[in-house]
Amino acid sequence: MKRILAVMMLASVSLASFSHAASLQPAKAVTLTQYVPVTVHYRTVEVEGVNIFYREAGPKDGPVVLLLHGFPTSSHMFRNLIPQLADRYRVIAPDYPGFGQSDAPDHTKFAYTFGHYADLIDGLLGKIDAKQYAMYVMDYGAPVGYRLALKHPERVTGLIVQNGNAYEEGLREFWDPIKKYWADGSNESREALAGLVTLETTKFQYTDGVKDLTRISPDNWVHDQALLDRPGNKDIQLDLFHDYGTNVPLYPKFQQFFRDRKPPTLIVWGKNDKIFPEEGAHPYLRDLPDAEIHILDTGHFALEDKLDEMAPLIHGFLDRKLSAKK
Repeated sequence: MKRILAVMMLASVSLASFSHAASLQPAKAVTLTQYVPVTVHYRTVEVEGVNIFYREAGPKDGPVVLLLHGFPTSSHMFRNLIPQLADRYRVIAPDYPGFGQSDAPDHTKFAYTFGHYADLIDGLLGKIDAKQYAMYVMDYGAPVGYRLALKHPERVTGLIVQNGNAYEEGLREFWDPIKKYWADGSNESREALAGLVTLETTKFQYTDGVKDLTRISPDNWVHDQALLDRPGNKDIQLDLFHDYGTNVPLYPKFQQFFRDRKPPTLIVWGKNDKIFPEEGAHPYLRDLPDAEIHILDTGHFALEDKLDEMAPLIHGFLDRKLSAKK
């Protein structure tokens, strides 16, 4: 019995000593991953009498990242990317007239051209004090952004190119009926393109070339088609199909801009895209040999199923290249 009591007393003293020693040790820091919610602002600015809608997020004094959308969508295509970049960057994503929430004037009273779009985006950036910017260009965003670059080459801090063409190698079979319209400008050739603004084609652009369709929200084509089906919008889009032909003669100037300015460039391209196929991606390396290129196993709207791959690539690229310019 005495032995048992002695053991119990010794254990009690040892435990007390250990507890006292532990209390003297500094507490270990516990690292928690904090989620900081991003506030996206939805704003409208009047430029040349037209209301231009845009999404904006991120620090006001952060480097600007300008997101330029494609057809047939709007800044809606960047809804998931914006919060991924807005921790450090001032992200601006406008809608062109006739798209999204921007005004859609009658096509007989308003010039729906890529040159006009570049001028309007330039005016928007001036009004919101965005003096320099890296540009994400996709589809229609490429000629809008590159025309903007020709106007102000010194303002472009970098390029993120996602299925946005600047080389004739990228205009393949899909473009043949559109090229016919460029060549003859006839009503017959114009109406032959009407199928490009139907629900079937809109859905095709989101789903073709995608391996896992469960990653593509059907809200995309429902949202886009509702805007395409607005009265008068078909003619807006057909005007733009015709005017796209004016971009092709500017390709050599776009390429000269690449060679002269050598903007840091990241290319992230959906290889299964039939509209802007992979053949349009690789020629960029002729003029931008230091560009980073990633060919992804997806289709036209790569952000819809490859955001988890693309967002780190884009953020990492911006972190390396924009911080180096400071």
